[in-house]
Formats: sequence, C-alpha cells, structure tokens
Amino acid sequence: MNILHTEASCGWGGQEIRILEEARGLIERGHEVTVACPQHARMTEEAARYGVPVVPLPIEFRTVAGFVAIRRQLAAGGYDVVNTHSSADSWLVALACATLPRPPAIVRTRHISAPVSGNFANRWLYRQSGAVVTTGERLREDLIDRLGLDPARVVSVPTGIDTVRFAPPADKAAAKARVGLDPACVHLGIVATLRSWKGHLFLLDAFAALNRPALRLVIVGAGPMREPILEKIAALGLGDRVVLAGQRNDAELWLQALDILCLPSYANEGVPQALMQAMLVGLPIVTTPVGSISEILQDEQTALIVPPQDVPALATALRRLLDDTGLALRLGQTARATALARHTRESMLDAMQSVFERVTHVR
Repeated sequence: MNILHTEASCGWGGQEIRILEEARGLIERGHEVTVACPQHARMTEEAARYGVPVVPLPIEFRTVAGFVAIRRQLAAGGYDVVNTHSSADSWLVALACATLPRPPAIVRTRHISAPVSGNFANRWLYRQSGAVVTTGERLREDLIDRLGLDPARVVSVPTGIDTVRFAPPADKAAAKARVGLDPACVHLGIVATLRSWKGHLFLLDAFAALNRPALRLVIVGAGPMREPILEKIAALGLGDRVVLAGQRNDAELWLQALDILCLPSYANEGVPQALMQAMLVGLPIVTTPVGSISEILQDEQTALIVPPQDVPALATALRRLLDDTGLALRLGQTARATALARHTRESMLDAMQSVFERVTHVR
C-alpha cells in the first residue's frame, strides 16, 4: 500500500514517536509510507533518523494555504490511505478528500483522552473516516458514545514497543554508570514530555515528602513545563537530588538505570509509551488510572495505581516500593510478562496493517 500520515502537531512526544515508529515498521514490511507535517515541526528532522520520507506542508492550522497544499499532495501522491492524527490535519484532509474525484481512504487516529465535543461538525468529521483508531479501549468507547459512531468502524490499537530495545539490564550498577548516575543511589524516574498534566509537580512534592537522602529523582524529557519544574525544585531545596536529563533518544538506557518509574498523569492520556517501555524493562511502576492506563496496568498486580493529584497517596505508594523490594520485584516481573504478551511492536503493526487493508478494500 501507499500510505500517507499527516500530523499538524509541532511538538514531540509519544504521539509523534508512534507515527514514525509505525511508519518505519510498515516500510520494513514493504509498504510505501510518507509523513506530512509542518516544516518547523520536530518530526521533520526526526523522520530521517527513522528512515521515513517526510513532506513539509503548512498544515499546523486550518488555513486556505493548508487546504490547498494537502489537496495538491493527495491529488498527486497516488495514496491508497491517509492516516490523520491531530485536529487541524484531520479537517484539512477531510475537506480536501471531499473535493477530489478519487480520494484515498481516510483513517483517523485519536491518541489522547481529552473529550471530543459531540457537535455536528465533529460528527461529520469522524464519519469521513473509513476507520477510527484509538490507543485504548476506554478512548474507543468514549468516541462511540459522544459521536454516535458505528462500533465496527472504531478499533483500539495500543502502541507497540520494541522488545529488543526495551529489556532489563544485565547489570543495574553498570546501567546507572552508563548514563552518569551514581550506582550507590536509588533512582526514581519519570520519562515524559514536560507538560502540566504529566504530573511532574505532584511527583516533586511526593519526592520531597519521602525525605530520603540516598534517593534521587531523574526527570527525562523536554517541554513547556521546564521552568515551573525548575522553580519547584528550587522552592523545595532539591537541587542536589534531582537530575534533569532533557530530551533523549536513548530512553531505554535511562529506563534500565532506574529503580522505580512513576508517571502521575492527571489528564489527556491514552496509553503512555513510557509505561509500556518501563514494563518491558521490568521496572516497578507507580501511576494513575487516567485515560486507558488501567487497560495495561492493574493495581497491586503489575503496578501501584493511585488517585491523580494526590501527593500523600503518591508518596505512600513510592515508599512501599522503596521499603518492600520483594513487592517491587514481583510487580516488575509481572509487568514485563504482560507487556511481552500484549504490547509488542509487531502486534501494533499487524493491527494497523489490517485496518489499512480493510479501508482500502471497501473504498
């Protein structure tokens, strides 16, 4: 198949990484895959690292220029299917396809759990897609309820993770030293774009409440919350115990160096890639039941799950893992076994290829 992915977002996080990883995987399977995104988007430069062809187009906003550009691309590209991922590009693609004599089939992927208004415009937009993909079952059910979509046209396809790249380290001390962390310390970490709803500020409060001198907090990621996070670190007097690693392309090395992974999100999540990566690495996890997180992690079985924005509960869960190494080991091992059984990269590629084949067949 000849597949085009469109992405209006200029940010960089799990959504953009999934698009490029999925594109790379389908290219490896013999399909022709291209990504269209704004010229100044991070994806434009990252696509080369993934071996994915990229076409820069002015699709960040719903403008006449964006409509003309995407319509021209669709008319000339010979695509079998176009997979849209954000609001602006989904609107531009839908409108462009409505004006083409032989448009490609449309697949709309919804990555996050932010509510979609059930108004007439959105109902029209989502009905232009031959299939709608969500990253979790709860997101799928919410779209069906809000927009009145045919359940047969909406499918949940969680992001799949590379099981070779994300695996437990052979030597934890060596893994810590490899990324410059002190092997003598215990390292609690969060791997996420620095956005408010990821809960970094709540994690910092919980970390301070633990008051353990040998414990370090490692923050991996970049984003708009960097300055508020730095201010919070200073206000709590944690400057010498918090490591800000920034944006990394070697997330697996940092996960392998951690002792506990915490993601205290309170909004907008689908199924966070960092959680599935941590599961494959065998890390004990503390998180919240936001979005579709509870579909991949079960409280007391594969993780400790606490209410969002609850600092005392977060601190208590972290303290349990620090004090009970047997519990931490059991949760990590069970989480890894679960991820190997359900959340591999190949299972994601199989599911997405099936969706694309189905919509092009019935077009």
